[in-house]
Amino acid sequence: MTTFWSWYVTLLTSGTILGLIWLVLSTRKGQRPDTTEETVGHAFDGIEEFDNPLPKWWFMLFILTIVFAIGYLVLYPGMGNWKGLLPGYEGGWTGVAQWEKEMAKADAQYGPIYAKYAAMPITEVAADEKALKMGGRLFASNCSVCHGSDAKGAYGFPNLTDNEWRWGGEPETIKATLLAGRHAVMPAWAEVIGESGVKNVSAYVLTELAGRKLPEEAKADIEAGKKIFATNCVACHGPQGKGVAAMGAPNLTNPSAFIYGTSFTQLQQTIRYGRQGVMPSQEAFLGNDKVHLLAAYVYSLSHAEKDAQ
Repeated sequence: MTTFWSWYVTLLTSGTILGLIWLVLSTRKGQRPDTTEETVGHAFDGIEEFDNPLPKWWFMLFILTIVFAIGYLVLYPGMGNWKGLLPGYEGGWTGVAQWEKEMAKADAQYGPIYAKYAAMPITEVAADEKALKMGGRLFASNCSVCHGSDAKGAYGFPNLTDNEWRWGGEPETIKATLLAGRHAVMPAWAEVIGESGVKNVSAYVLTELAGRKLPEEAKADIEAGKKIFATNCVACHGPQGKGVAAMGAPNLTNPSAFIYGTSFTQLQQTIRYGRQGVMPSQEAFLGNDKVHLLAAYVYSLSHAEKDAQ
């Protein structure tokens, strides 16, 4: 803020407070000392107002609000470039400084707990009940908006409770996904294989790979679709259509991996226009130790029963 505007705000704020003080004291000075039955001389809808002084408690309440305002402006920013004198804030109070202070306090209190779990293998953390409760709270705060509170996913977001992993479900792979994020791209194929090719390869994927039936009214050449798949799709999804984790390509033999829908129409849309899925990096928000705990929780969602056996 420039010096001009700083002085403008300061003088305007100070003048307003001084004006309020004058207004309260001057009106109080001209009031009767005692109550009376006399009215002020005007009426509204048959209602008249007695010419009585403002109750003392009400007057004191006005004074307290002014005192509070002055105290607030001394401690907090509000008078132009004035930073305030609130203890613990060298550069003056700000919302960011408040947040940083609270985060530092939380890190000092809970940091050792996170560090303890970060030093343990993810599989061991996933077997710790207290650790899973902490991981569950991290998941609810940071992941449930996309994957759902039950972690079973939604349209465009994978189910984390099954064994279908686009980038791999090993403990360290899950952690790597959370730390760095992922960006998966399914290219659009309409201009390459044409509309008939889109329909044929969709029919092949749906029937021969996913094991589902085509709608009765659908007409497609499955054999032609098989040839298109072998020419254009095996590089990412593999010759058997079971996906390649290194590329984030899903397993096409399991319909639960189709996060954009399993119908013939939805599958055509995916092949025709392509898809782009982004899993944001969590390292900048949570840090390594919290991500380690979160990875253990996510790992437990699909491995808890297996590990128990």
